[in-house]
Amino acid sequence: MTLAADRTTGPRTPEPSRGGRDAAVDAARAACLLVVFVLHAMMVGVSVGPDGPVLENAFDGWAWFAPVSWVVQVMPLFFVIGGYAGWTAWRRSRERGDGATGFVRGRLGRLVRPAIVLILVVAAGLVALTMAGVPADVVEIAGHRIGQPLWFLAVYLGCTALVPAMVRLHERHPVTTVVALAVAVVAVDATRFATGIDAIGFANLAFVWLLMQQLGFWLADGRIERMSRRGRIRLAVSALAALLVVTLAGPYSADLFANLNPPTVCLVLLGVAQLMLFSLVRAPLRRWAGRDAPAAAIARFGEWGMTLYLWHLPAFVAVAGLLLVGHEVVGVELPEPLTAPWWLSRPLWLVAAALATALVVRGFARWERGSARRGGATRLAPTWRVVPVWLAVPAGVVGVGVLLVIGFAPVPACVALALLAVALRGARRPVAETSVARVALRA
Repeated sequence: MTLAADRTTGPRTPEPSRGGRDAAVDAARAACLLVVFVLHAMMVGVSVGPDGPVLENAFDGWAWFAPVSWVVQVMPLFFVIGGYAGWTAWRRSRERGDGATGFVRGRLGRLVRPAIVLILVVAAGLVALTMAGVPADVVEIAGHRIGQPLWFLAVYLGCTALVPAMVRLHERHPVTTVVALAVAVVAVDATRFATGIDAIGFANLAFVWLLMQQLGFWLADGRIERMSRRGRIRLAVSALAALLVVTLAGPYSADLFANLNPPTVCLVLLGVAQLMLFSLVRAPLRRWAGRDAPAAAIARFGEWGMTLYLWHLPAFVAVAGLLLVGHEVVGVELPEPLTAPWWLSRPLWLVAAALATALVVRGFARWERGSARRGGATRLAPTWRVVPVWLAVPAGVVGVGVLLVIGFAPVPACVALALLAVALRGARRPVAETSVARVALRA
């Protein structure tokens, strides 16, 4: 069974919903965000040990986490949906007469602006904690936990910048492109295991996620929908069976989050299964998500999804800090992670985490949609004041990478902010470029 569409009739474009969007895709994106939120909230372990406060991943060493990870590892589907969104956004951009450069500029501001605010606030907060006498190891762990989601921003920024080029490959050689990326993923894994050099595996930060994005193009242009239901079920089952084999009898960990850093072929197999299963429930999901109440809730996720993703862990760490203060002042109980009292306290913890995150998102969401009100990514500027896209995108990726590798110390934070400022400059649209787009529209 192949992914190729019927050549005699061509791919069928999926039925859109309100405003030209697909309600099922929007619902799936919101569901992925919700899963990430709950998972990360449950991972927060805050307690007091013999040597003082302890902030840890509560699921480290939990025997049941590996099977649970098969359900809650949603990043492959997230990138598939990102590919769908990129394909549709690029199509609309081309219809308006924008070129690839204009498209990338429009995406840069939306992704970079909320990250700059996050880095400013978090770096200042960690310095304040250090000056207040909080143990250095606790501050370091807090910075590490807060910075973990930034890997997604760096990779997503790079993948998004390549959407025009990858769509062009998809339109000309859809099967060949997917196969070439899959071969590259396997080759990286094989080289990594053969040499024992784990750093080689980080090449799959490009190949794995570009492959998932490419499959999103297949979903967007209708090729997946043209497959029979039986074929999609078989492909999903086959992908999961292969995943079971390579994790139980092969060199890969059964913990699918261990396969995230660096990414491996396991995530590709999981992503194929998730894509097939999503396509099977897409029609009924679209009908449900198109109703007034679900549509309103899902729309909110779309408006501040990146803000929620970036800020939920800082909110969790803030709540954990308040619990530690409460323990010192009034004796708030902080049960050891994975004990019975800890599990019983999780519903209350999730409510507190949700309330804290809602407050933070409400305060910072305007930075994500700033372009809609202040011109942001579409603000016109003289050409000499605009950073070229070929420099802005790498600056954004490297800026985030600095924090991932070094951490939220003052110096790397300043370096990251400087690089992200360069990237944000690249989000401006030069007057000359805008004039060309207008001429193209009139032609």
